[in-house]
Amino acid sequence: MRKALCYTESLLAIAENLTTLLNINRRLTGFTRSGEYINALKLFAGVHRCTTLRPDQYTVSSAVTAAGQLRDTIFGGQVHCYAIRSGILCHSHVSNTLLSLYARLGNLVSLKKSFGEIKEPDVYSWTTLLSASFKLGDIEYAFEVFDKMPERDDVAIWNAMITGCKECGYHGTSVELFREMHKVGVRHDKFGFATVLSMCYYGSLDFGKQVHSLVVKAGYLCASSVLNAIITMYFNCQVVVDASLVFEDADVAVRDQVTYNVVIDGLTGFKREESLLVFRKMLEAGLRPTDLTFVSVMSSCSCAAMGDQVHVLAIKTGYEEYTLVSNSIMTMYSSSEDFGAARKVFESLKEKDLVTWNTMISGYNQAKLGDSAMSVYKQMQRIGVKPDEFTFGSLLASSLDLDALEMVQVCVINLGLSSKVEISNALISAYSKHGEIAKADLIFETSLMKNLISWNAIISGFYHNGYPFEGLEKFSSLLELEVLVLPDAYTLSTLLSICVNISSLMLGKQTHTYVLRHGQFKETLIGNALINMYSQCGTLQKSVEVFSQMSEKDVVSWNSLISAYARHGEGESAVLTYKTMQDEGKVNPDAATFTAVLSACSHAGLVKEGLEIFNSMVEFHGVIPNVDHFSCLVDLLGRAGYLGEAESLVKISEKSIGSRVDVWWALFSACAAHGDLKLGKMVARLLMEREKNDPSMYVQLANIYAGAGLWKEAEETREAMNMIGSMKQRGCSWM
Repeated sequence: MRKALCYTESLLAIAENLTTLLNINRRLTGFTRSGEYINALKLFAGVHRCTTLRPDQYTVSSAVTAAGQLRDTIFGGQVHCYAIRSGILCHSHVSNTLLSLYARLGNLVSLKKSFGEIKEPDVYSWTTLLSASFKLGDIEYAFEVFDKMPERDDVAIWNAMITGCKECGYHGTSVELFREMHKVGVRHDKFGFATVLSMCYYGSLDFGKQVHSLVVKAGYLCASSVLNAIITMYFNCQVVVDASLVFEDADVAVRDQVTYNVVIDGLTGFKREESLLVFRKMLEAGLRPTDLTFVSVMSSCSCAAMGDQVHVLAIKTGYEEYTLVSNSIMTMYSSSEDFGAARKVFESLKEKDLVTWNTMISGYNQAKLGDSAMSVYKQMQRIGVKPDEFTFGSLLASSLDLDALEMVQVCVINLGLSSKVEISNALISAYSKHGEIAKADLIFETSLMKNLISWNAIISGFYHNGYPFEGLEKFSSLLELEVLVLPDAYTLSTLLSICVNISSLMLGKQTHTYVLRHGQFKETLIGNALINMYSQCGTLQKSVEVFSQMSEKDVVSWNSLISAYARHGEGESAVLTYKTMQDEGKVNPDAATFTAVLSACSHAGLVKEGLEIFNSMVEFHGVIPNVDHFSCLVDLLGRAGYLGEAESLVKISEKSIGSRVDVWWALFSACAAHGDLKLGKMVARLLMEREKNDPSMYVQLANIYAGAGLWKEAEETREAMNMIGSMKQRGCSWM
């Protein structure tokens, strides 16, 4: 009887302990799910110390998970030892949890050892080992394990290999694994499709289309993640039409927030207006925009009015406080040149990151508001925000005065950023713009790191500051480093500008030979520079040859050839080139085109053609005439003797662009050429009020008097010039 009673009491105690352990396991699971990992470890330690309770496989599994999340190596190792001693390690979810622990700890040695302790690894065991091997850099071991696997018919195993190769940068191997998987008959799932599609860019469009077909056959277009990956693939391959078609054909129920974000962001770089229409569809579908939605939409706003509407919506949905969103709003307002609105957003933002400050400085830089950019930088310094190379890059690119520039350089040195090549390049350009070419050269010479931008900055700096030969010396030094750094189109176009500056046709021809030898003639920028160089150096035919050999011509190419004809007095050829440009229709003429062709008409006396082109410019092309256009047309009419019409045109121009000296000078030159005393005196009085000390005006007026036989008045005009201390500069010629 007593034995039976003791046995019953033992059973009751065991049942009570089991109930207690079950409750403890539930609490442990609750702690791990809610992120209270420290409490989970404390509870496990309490259970372990208890003499009446024995942790089971579920208790150990929860404790290992908590240790892994906290990256607690010691506690995790202790729990592992307990699992071995107690025999619990044979349970798969314990051994797999230990694998996850060592993978999270980055301990590949312990991971391999723990895997070796598993008698019958399951799919989770294999995938954990493979994924961890890739993440920890032992790719060879991952392939060794994969090759030795007894069975590889589970999709998760292949996904682990494909994803691992992708994350390690072996995209080609990842694609080959995907193809091999298909050959051996393992059915792809949505994760595999999404992974391989994310690696398809411009050069792999055909493969992307093949995967798209597989997706359709497998019936995975109903998975949002796969749909999003297909759309992203087409955008990455720059096939916008196909991306839009996939989106439009997709079931509305499959489209999620990510789908709309992908399409909006993709269209932003190609078709801004369409991206805004997709944003509207997203709202109509009842989907709440995310912070990334607003970032993309802000980039699509082409005007401030549209941006204001999106900004209001961001406020209503509570996203204005998101720093990422506010940064994009500031960028949008800066792009629209509404710096007041950008400043308001900046000041109202409570949590500013470094991008916020850089965005504000960059906005002022684009507007050439150097003082405002400097003011933001000083405010940034006061509150202790540490600038980076982008901060200084934007600041140095703005229109700072020399004192501010020197102060910024001191800050760069103090922060240890002077070794950054981006900073040294910005300093070289900034000092060059201020004419401090010696300081720019000192920075260049002392820079430990130089890239092509460094060389371009110093060569261009010497050229623009009137030291072309020093620029040539730098270019020669660059050629000595040809194996490391090759000149690009900008370098060679600057060199060709130097050839023009020093009137060296021989050096220009040598540069042309270098361009042809290194296969850089396809660069439109170089072709344009060659046209200009040959023209300026007096070889018009070579300019024509270069133009005809260019495979890609932009508006500058056409303008350069028209200007070349104008410079050489070939007015009819200039007009014919302009008409050819019109007939081809590939490039639309701009304001500079009309300046060049009108100048050509003026020098060749092509009055009818010039008037027709001027009218076409206004009525057909919608180009608003500027001072250069009016000056050319007045000069054209004046040279042809139509002084009355030229005077009327000057008065018309005043209503459009205001009274401009250049236009009046064109009329004055015509008066001098045709000896129109009355009109010449009237224009001279007007110019005298504005350019009292210009000797050319007195010389022209004296010539008009002399041409009319009024020698006394001519002499008085020259004496007046001497009295005000003006002296005509002596002429200079290369001949």
